[in-house]
Amino acid sequence: MPAKPFDLGDLHFDKKGDAVDYLNTMLHKYDVGDKVSAEDAKVLMAALARHPEGDEKIGSGVAGFSVRTADFNTKCFWVNRTDGSTMKFAHRACVYGKVRPG
Repeated sequence: MPAKPFDLGDLHFDKKGDAVDYLNTMLHKYDVGDKVSAEDAKVLMAALARHPEGDEKIGSGVAGFSVRTADFNTKCFWVNRTDGSTMKFAHRACVYGKVRPG
């Protein structure tokens, strides 16, 4: 089966794996505790809109994004909401549409 093109906002990828690689690279250019740049936040907003639980993750609205630790001390993107709350999200789920149980 041929790869299907995939878009995240203004970014176009030849296949989903390329989008995941792009998001992985973005994640790892930040240190834990860093706020994500406005330019990268646009891409993450487009990604979050594709997350299977996107509405729940967005909640009251998005104020920005940061990089923090998640399960097993791994790096993860976090959405910072307008009400002051935060929630982690898996960038792979934004691309593949699957959420790991647990």
